[in-house]
Amino acid sequence: MKVIFKLLFLPAVILLAFTTRKEIPFADSCGIKNTAFKAGEKVTYKVYYAVAGIYVDAGTATFTNTLEVLNNRPVYHIVGEGHTNSSYDILYKVRDKYESYIDTATLQALKFVRNVNEGGYKKYQNVSFNKTANTAVTNDGVFNVPACVQDVVSSVFYARNIDFNVLQPNDKISFSMFLDNEIYNMYIRYLGKETIKTKYGKFDAIKFKPLLIKGSIFEGGENMTVWVTDDENHVPIRIESPIVVGKVKIDMMGHENLRYPLTSLIRRR
Repeated sequence: MKVIFKLLFLPAVILLAFTTRKEIPFADSCGIKNTAFKAGEKVTYKVYYAVAGIYVDAGTATFTNTLEVLNNRPVYHIVGEGHTNSSYDILYKVRDKYESYIDTATLQALKFVRNVNEGGYKKYQNVSFNKTANTAVTNDGVFNVPACVQDVVSSVFYARNIDFNVLQPNDKISFSMFLDNEIYNMYIRYLGKETIKTKYGKFDAIKFKPLLIKGSIFEGGENMTVWVTDDENHVPIRIESPIVVGKVKIDMMGHENLRYPLTSLIRRR
């Protein structure tokens, strides 16, 4: 769904940076070793929308991951799909599909496909990243990009490999992202660890706030809060954010083929 794909990364006008302890990049180089996920993983989310404190089941989103070959390179093909429930379609119908092809050796994005239908707004974009020339080739032309640039989906899976144990509260993890033919300088602010209850269960979790870009749904800035499992999987388990009208809450409700046991789960509901 439109909301979940903006959870760490779906950006459009960056707000002023806030005071922080320090700022570090995702990694010292463009490559980072994948230690958090494996091919075959599938994670499902429920999206809840609230006005006046009453939450309504508004839609579903899924992320799937398969091992494929792109231009003779092994890649993780990550597909994120989201849709509103039929009962919610009358208010704001969403049928979204995001795809990212990520180099298995470096977790760098090689190809990105965006095919969305959000409240009547339709957008299709096909992006090929040339890591030798540092360019992004889209339907609209060729654009120069930073060497380590990510796309919307690859950013999530890259971020899952952050070593949060070396961070202190208020540290910022910076990265660049290419979307809609623009480059955005983004960050995630680490807030620490806490125990949280979700629709799925009670978890030990890692908490942070991503920088959002102002758009038709989100106000922008650091209004969104994200919790991921405090185990080796680093799976997002809850996302909360105020939106233009009301509030959104997204909970992980199912998973298949995680790389590690879900040891952060204290108690299942």
